[in-house]
Amino acid sequence: MNTSNHFKYRLFAAIPLSLITAIDLEGTVFAASAQMGQVDSFIRSVITALTGIAGLVATGFFVLGGFKYITSSGNPHNLEHAKRTIVFSALGLAIAIAAFVLSNIVTSLASSAFGG
Repeated sequence: MNTSNHFKYRLFAAIPLSLITAIDLEGTVFAASAQMGQVDSFIRSVITALTGIAGLVATGFFVLGGFKYITSSGNPHNLEHAKRTIVFSALGLAIAIAAFVLSNIVTSLASSAFGG
């Protein structure tokens, strides 16, 4: 048997094998996309919950900073501490909101890129 016939036999043997593999992997791809949707939903719910908790904590620190500001009685040290509390709680809330928005953008881009 010459090498060209040997190549033809290998090619004809490989075609049905590749078709069977492609048909078998089709179910795996659909199952993976279904699982990816579940993971995507879970991650979105976790991020939403964490952002809500960060919002509640920031609101608590806003109230605490405001209370300290009101009760500082003109003491410069307490006044400065209250201002820092308010500024840092606003900064933390801004970071939490930015993380929420960025994660939603990345998740929607990834789901559209990977067919989710």
